[in-house]
Amino acid sequence: MSTSTATRRTSPQPAARRRRRPSRARAIRRRLGFLLAVAFAGVVVAAAIAPWADKAVKEVSLPLRHEDIIRQQAADKALDPALIAGVIYTESHFRDQTSAAGAKGLMQLMPETAAYIAEKSGGTAFEQGDLATPQVNIAYGSWYLRYLMHKYQGREVLALAAYNGGEGKVDEWIASATARGETFRAADHIPFAETRQYVDRVLDARKRYRRTYARELGL
Repeated sequence: MSTSTATRRTSPQPAARRRRRPSRARAIRRRLGFLLAVAFAGVVVAAAIAPWADKAVKEVSLPLRHEDIIRQQAADKALDPALIAGVIYTESHFRDQTSAAGAKGLMQLMPETAAYIAEKSGGTAFEQGDLATPQVNIAYGSWYLRYLMHKYQGREVLALAAYNGGEGKVDEWIASATARGETFRAADHIPFAETRQYVDRVLDARKRYRRTYARELGL
């Protein structure tokens, strides 16, 4: 066989390869197009669920419920709504419950305290079962918090200590410090570790609520 004959017989092979190249290019373009479409869809889905996911994470780590009631009571009682939220979080984590000591509801009010608040605030139709209602519980808890803030001349540490440990105990601690000629300081004059920690937790929670839920709390 001559060289020219062999050349003629093998010459169609490069042509066939040339004809296949456009088909491969189209396949590659289709794959790239599909991958880009998938990536774009992923971005769209992520953007759509991001606000929901962010809210879900916040709700797990720092729950907030009944913000409309909190805002209303804060305005009515001249209180910081983040402080009310901080008390609720520390007392009950926004869950309606009854403690082993008998404190009830979101703001964990003792029945006798609630009865006193009802008497002072004009709640003549109040019943203990009403403390399970968020509107009543937050209203009464906010009233009591406002009362304590007024009694202790706006000193939040004393008001929160009394909310947790009782007015009588706080009055004793203040009198004891005064008798020794000392200025009352929580770290030095609150003997109950539980109460000191309670005050710290509420104040820390208030900062977190102000930072995390400023819009929801109307801040």
